[in-house]
Amino acid sequence: MAENGKDIKSFTPEELKKELEAKGEKGFRAKQMYEWMHKKLATGFDEMTNLPASLREKCKEEYYYADLEPVTVLTSKLDGTRKYLFRLRDGHFVESVWMKYHHGNSVCISSQVGCKMGCRFCASTLDGWERNLTPSEMLEQIYAMARDNGERVSNVVVMGTGEPLDNYENLVKFIRMLTNEEGLNISQRNVTVSTCGLVPEIRRLAEEDLSITLALSLHAPTDEKRKELMPIAKRYTLAEVMDACEYYFNKTGRRISFEYALVAGVNDNEEEAGQLISLIGGKNCHVNLIPVNPIKERDYVSTAQDKVLKFKNKLEKNHINATVRRTLGSDINASCGQLRKQHMEV
Repeated sequence: MAENGKDIKSFTPEELKKELEAKGEKGFRAKQMYEWMHKKLATGFDEMTNLPASLREKCKEEYYYADLEPVTVLTSKLDGTRKYLFRLRDGHFVESVWMKYHHGNSVCISSQVGCKMGCRFCASTLDGWERNLTPSEMLEQIYAMARDNGERVSNVVVMGTGEPLDNYENLVKFIRMLTNEEGLNISQRNVTVSTCGLVPEIRRLAEEDLSITLALSLHAPTDEKRKELMPIAKRYTLAEVMDACEYYFNKTGRRISFEYALVAGVNDNEEEAGQLISLIGGKNCHVNLIPVNPIKERDYVSTAQDKVLKFKNKLEKNHINATVRRTLGSDINASCGQLRKQHMEV
């Protein structure tokens, strides 16, 4: 495979057709090849048996073909969640998670190698940012897990390592390819993108004519408290972030999901529950309460279960839809960035 060649798995159906026609190939070859890559999940050109051998050889010489092999796979004894560590072609590593639910299989994938955002409770950001992932590297995380488990993926969450909206162009291309009927054809309504609150990009995403769910990492109900936990809060105020979320909802009709990681003694008391109600009350939204996963580099502790339920009940009494995220894979370090960091420290 041409490691430095064009990244053929990042081509849309239209781009692939144009590319092959420029080489004198018939247009239908692009459709065949796209199906092999994005529907049949072929691991290389040699599997594409209805393509001429000469074309396959030419492609091997000229194109890079993203095909991720897991370096480590951890399976939870508690719930069957699987955590994957993948090595990329440049030697960097990314993590992905496979989760089984009664309604189907969900995957959580990474959008960057490392992260610039510096959120205090997240392991992903501890070693800084290296680079953005390409559309093919995001897609291939899903394909590799689907191949390994032998089952279809029904829900995709871009909530692993990285800030997806900081990799905007590649993210949007990835979503369009993932939901294309010539590929896995996953419903856009089953795709969730998380952001810590990049205001211009939220507004831009609202214009893309997508039906995905936007999940905002809120984690605090005031600017002062948010600045303690999330450096991005120094760039954009909560008022600006909320305006952008309102704009997104008005443009797309898709309710916003607010992610709120509960940290004992930091953002989980009654006063903060009241401030959160004041901030988001009356909005078409959903709050996902997340007992924080402790990481050894920080002294944050997860909120006790009874206090989590008290916080949730207060929101619900004020007509705010709230759920407590089911903790999956807690015995295998399934939280963002933990497995990659452990591997790098070995």
